[in-house]
Amino acid sequence: MVYSYNFNSSLRWSPVEVDRGLVLYTVQYKTGAFNEWDEMNCTRMAQTQCSFPWSLKQRRWTVVLRVRAELGQVTSDWVETDPFVAERNTTIGPPKVNCETKNSDSLLISITPPIGSEAGYFLQYHVSYWENATSTTKQEIKTSNTLFKIRNIKESTLYCLGVQVELTTYLAFQLLGRQSAPVCCRTTISEATRAAFIPIFVLVLALATGGLFLLWRNRRTIKYWSQPPLQIPPHFEEYLKDPPMPVLELLDNHVEEEPLDSSFVLSHVEGSQACGDSLDGQAHSCSISTDSEVT
Repeated sequence: MVYSYNFNSSLRWSPVEVDRGLVLYTVQYKTGAFNEWDEMNCTRMAQTQCSFPWSLKQRRWTVVLRVRAELGQVTSDWVETDPFVAERNTTIGPPKVNCETKNSDSLLISITPPIGSEAGYFLQYHVSYWENATSTTKQEIKTSNTLFKIRNIKESTLYCLGVQVELTTYLAFQLLGRQSAPVCCRTTISEATRAAFIPIFVLVLALATGGLFLLWRNRRTIKYWSQPPLQIPPHFEEYLKDPPMPVLELLDNHVEEEPLDSSFVLSHVEGSQACGDSLDGQAHSCSISTDSEVT
């Protein structure tokens, strides 16, 4: 197969698989004007690709190529390509596109073509542009200039565009290239719109300043009315009005059941020891004495 992109052409083929040895390839060509096969600097080579020599760079020539495989003294049959004409069969790539904003109602577009100019060939550019990145309504213009303006468009609006190259030959044959990737740029704001925004901006600024001044002047009043009222929560208020009786009784019992004083404990222990050394009758009087201390 012949692969050609922007008039840079080459012949490519699939390799021949063998168990042993190195397969080499030889390529020949002929033109429509000279029906004789000729070498093209691709003789007994291991690669499976051969670029066209400068002698075959003529865009309107009809070229036929053939290739064969060789393993030692053994060769395969020649395999020929279909006739190839570069100006008809090449693929033209997308151009480079640059967009600049100069005015509020126009865009300045510059294009770098993917191929060079040559006598007998004419390049035109199909330009598609739309209002924003999501719009599906496109407008188209056709021009032969690489620097031009898109006019009568909206101000302060994002526009995107794509460009395709059309090659026209001396025989009026047309070859359309690939479209460029979308390029987007935004138009500026006009002086009239900018002047109309100034009074609105001044008014908004004055209102904002006046509002801040009023807030500062009445800050105490605003602070007073913004504070919540001081009052007892309803569940606390209800508890204080009618407290439950079991809680009060528990508090009273706690007060009555206070621990004994340390002096009482000490005197009680001493009294018990004295009674242990006395007779039965003395123990009775000692018991009365300790009761009196408790009282």
